[in-house]
Formats: sequence, structure tokens, C-alpha cells
Amino acid sequence: MNSRPRFDTIDALRGLAIVWMTGFHFCFDLSDLKYWSQNFYADPFWTVQRSCIVSLFLLCAGLGQAVAQSQGLGWPRFLRRWGQVAACAALVTAGSWWVFPHSFIYFGVLHGMALMLLLLRRAGRLGIGLWPLGAAAIGLKFLAPGLHQMWPALEVFNGPALNWIGLVDRLPVTEDYVPLLPWLGVMCWGLAAGQWLLAHRPQWVSHPLPVACRPLCWLGRHSLSWYMLHQLVMFGALSGLRALGF
Repeated sequence: MNSRPRFDTIDALRGLAIVWMTGFHFCFDLSDLKYWSQNFYADPFWTVQRSCIVSLFLLCAGLGQAVAQSQGLGWPRFLRRWGQVAACAALVTAGSWWVFPHSFIYFGVLHGMALMLLLLRRAGRLGIGLWPLGAAAIGLKFLAPGLHQMWPALEVFNGPALNWIGLVDRLPVTEDYVPLLPWLGVMCWGLAAGQWLLAHRPQWVSHPLPVACRPLCWLGRHSLSWYMLHQLVMFGALSGLRALGF
């Protein structure tokens, strides 16, 4: 039996990210299946939303790590959860290769999260040092184009062997791309914010939420399962309708 308390606020925030992501992916599926003409790769309306959704997920992951550290979560339990994320990342790669063989996902949100969780498992002891570390990771992303102009040798970071780091001046051809830079910075800030909240304002994350928020909390507690299944259901249903001529 799990004696560790849940934090409804964090679960609900993660659930909100799930709802937003599901709506975003439903619109993407409509576009991909030619029901609705939209440019998800260049239109700021969609690209900004995508960045906000990923940011919210990684902030919640950082908050969750702060809770785990405060509760003394050991390596065995951490590695069990990490193994689930890593296994799901491998399934995403396999599934996306089948659907999008020329732009399959090889370092998407789950791949990035798996690596970042391992890094932050060690970096959590930095305390307030997480804030400048996060700022540096985010800042390097925006400095990358200028650095590439100054040092052409950095072109090596655009290749598939190293572009997962994020020090690139052009995006790779893939359906989802969540490299360390800048996204490690977002998770660092989530971890730093969680540590501060638990130390100074624990009631902000531990206070029970209204009954109306329970569906969001439930989604937040089952976010990985939902993430893995929602596109199978939505894309499968829409593809079936398309095959029937609707």
C-alpha cells in the first residue's frame, strides 16, 4: 500500500496538460487526414501551443521530482517508473516509424524526459543553483544560431548523432523533438519551484482541490497511460471514418 500522499494541485496541473495535449493532437489528426487544412509546423498558433504544452508537462515533471525527493524516493522505485517512461519512448519510436517513416520520432517528449529525469536525479541537490542552470540551458537554445555562425564546426550538432542535445541552428525532420536544450532548463525550473514550494508554501500544493477538479487529478495520475493510448484511439477512429468515406 502506498503511504505517500498525493498532491492534488500537481496532479491537476498535469491533467490540464493532458487535456490541452489531447485537443492539440485531435486537431493535428484532423489536419493530417485532410479534414482540416492547417500548418502545424510553421503556424505560430500551433507551434506556440506545442511549446506551452511541452513546457507544462516538463514543469510538472520537475515538480514531481521535488515531491519524490522530499518523500525520500529510493533508486529502485525511481528506476521502475523511469523504466516505464523509457519503454514507452521506445514504443513511440516504433509506432511513429510505422505511421511516419520519413519523420519518425527518435527524441520526442518521452525520450527527452527519460534522459532529463536521470540528470535531475543527481542535480536535485543543487538547490537554488537549479535556477541559473535552467536559465543557461534555455539561453543556449537562443544563442545557438549565433554560435553556429561564429563556429562552423558546430554543424556536427545538427546531425542525428548529436541533435538530441539541442545545440542546433535548424530543426530536424521529425514529428516530435524535445532535446536537452532548452527543455532541461524548464524541468530544472520545475524542480527548483517544487523544492521552494515544499519548503516555504507547502499548502499551495497539498491543499485539497474542489470536487470539480477530480477528473483533472485522475488524468494527472494516469498521464503516461493516457499519453500512450489517446492517439491510438483518436487517429484510429478518424482513420476508420476516412476509410468509410466520411
